Amino acid sequence: MIPEPGPCTPPTPRRLTLWLLALVAALFVASLLVGPAGIPPLHGLGALVTGQGAEGLVMREIRLPRAILGLAIGAALGLAGAAMQGFLRNPLAEPGLIGTSAAAALGAVLAIHTGLYASFALALPLMALAGAGVSVGVILLLAGPRGTALSLILAGIAVSSLAGALTSLVLNLAPNPYAASEIVFWMMGSLADRSLLHVALALPFLALGAALVATTGRGLDALTLGEDAAASLGINLTRLRLKLVLGTAALVGASVAVAGAVGFVGLIAPHLMRRAVGARPSRLLPASALAGAAILLAADIATRVIAPERDLKLGVLTALVGAPFFLQLVRRMAREA
Repeated sequence: MIPEPGPCTPPTPRRLTLWLLALVAALFVASLLVGPAGIPPLHGLGALVTGQGAEGLVMREIRLPRAILGLAIGAALGLAGAAMQGFLRNPLAEPGLIGTSAAAALGAVLAIHTGLYASFALALPLMALAGAGVSVGVILLLAGPRGTALSLILAGIAVSSLAGALTSLVLNLAPNPYAASEIVFWMMGSLADRSLLHVALALPFLALGAALVATTGRGLDALTLGEDAAASLGINLTRLRLKLVLGTAALVGASVAVAGAVGFVGLIAPHLMRRAVGARPSRLLPASALAGAAILLAADIATRVIAPERDLKLGVLTALVGAPFFLQLVRRMAREA
């Protein structure tokens, strides 16, 4: 007979998934109920269902889109981070490594700089998605259809560096201080003032990216043995690489398009889950998605609780938490080496 797990035994993957689902659901409800409007919880939930009065407008048009985007974007970044770490076999890899994040930010910055954002609200996310699409084409062109992981990293670094330089140039040539401040504040990342239109724009790309990345679990499991071993097991490395690049670009591009630059979620979520589910990528992908959703929902709630009278940016908070975590991770890896 198999003994029951002791109190210090790590939870099984199924039990861990249930705990994560419960945590994400609780944080989603908390995101709906926390805000500067001071709406009582039960009254707020009732207003969300009926949609009547000013409370119903606040719940449906302000808090609901913010909660949905927090859940979806957090899950997207966690999933993309686990996929990139599994493909590159590097625990320090993160979704922005292939340059999509910087290119999407450049597209959004151009929308602000040219004034399109002022005349058409969706011009900013649409141009960010266009920038992400262009970056994918450039990366695949530079790395080649059969390029190695190293060529993919180098192509991503090149695209990221060029996009960052062009973003700095646009900021330097901003026509007025207001445009410059708009660019800077947007690049800090935030879920405030997002509407259901942003949700409708981002969700199809997030769903497409998640569908592509979710099908790579078996290939990533085989890739842990090395590229030659994976090929001998029947894994088409070219197809696997294409799925990962397109899926990660869709996930990251859509996230940056509606939320700006939110870093470290894709790096932290896989590391938090790796000790619980192991290093097998097929198990790490869904766990990291749920952990990423929980992290971003919690961080967004914290921005409203810590400084309710100030517009504390989500990307600033995740960087303040993520940077020490990253340094501790590097220190631990150096000590183990």
